[in-house]
Amino acid sequence: MKPATLESGNAIAMLRTLDIRLVEIGEHHAVMEVEVGKKHLNYLGGAHGGLIATLIDTVCFFPRPFIPSGRLVTTSNLNVSFLRPAAPGDHLMARAEVLHRGRRTASLSVRVLDGESRLIAHGTVTLMVLQEPDAP
Repeated sequence: MKPATLESGNAIAMLRTLDIRLVEIGEHHAVMEVEVGKKHLNYLGGAHGGLIATLIDTVCFFPRPFIPSGRLVTTSNLNVSFLRPAAPGDHLMARAEVLHRGRRTASLSVRVLDGESRLIAHGTVTLMVLQEPDAP
């Protein structure tokens, strides 16, 4: 598998459709952002929970030990807690932190903040390692 970069991460069709941007790849973290627009709204006019769950799930693939290193992983568990609604125009930032990285699984914690640094949601994700990076 080809290692991911900011450019290749931002080329993912679903992320482009949702206007989600990968803005940082770190050694043990990654950051994605989105501005809540009309296409992200639920029936009641707030940000759809699926947008926030997508942020939490997807940002976990991008800390350097995973797809930026060419390691093939998939989500085996996703847990999201919604704390307050996000409204149209809100700038959301999701930051994933690696809590544990084993040979077969990894655990990550994610916090989703709005533009005023209020906690909108938090979650945990377990990734299953499907394939190690190709040897150079």
